[in-house]
Amino acid sequence: MNEPARQIVTSYVDSSALVKRYLVEIGTSWMQTWCADPTQTIAVAEIGLVEIAAAFAGKLRGAHIMPAQYQSARTDLTIDARDEYVLVTVNRAVVDEAIELTARHRLRGYDAVHLACALTLNRALVAYHLSPLAFISADDDLLKAAAAEGLPTDNPNRHP
Repeated sequence: MNEPARQIVTSYVDSSALVKRYLVEIGTSWMQTWCADPTQTIAVAEIGLVEIAAAFAGKLRGAHIMPAQYQSARTDLTIDARDEYVLVTVNRAVVDEAIELTARHRLRGYDAVHLACALTLNRALVAYHLSPLAFISADDDLLKAAAAEGLPTDNPNRHP
């Protein structure tokens, strides 16, 4: 993870929301606008990249997208991960916090990891006296947990 003082993160976007940047779904236009906003710096867990690629592959296997769309989405994700996103590493402290989050909230495993990454990053931002990040997801249970943990939230599905 880059030091918050070097790059001010304004939002953490989980895989359910970030997929919408690459494949047309409800909320795609909003997500693309959000990502294109030069005032936004987006953080995502490194493991989120795997989830996004898996979603692309699932859409290809289900014949919801063509092979060219799949390859384009994969290429764009790779470039954006390198050039645009702040990647949050999953370490033991994040895993331990994710485990605790599953006890407090109705969360699937990787959703708990996403929230733990966001909370860890948010604490760093607050320690540097920076604004808290926004938590963006298309998963209502995850958004409910993030809000309960004190993060401002938004759902691209609410912006069709």
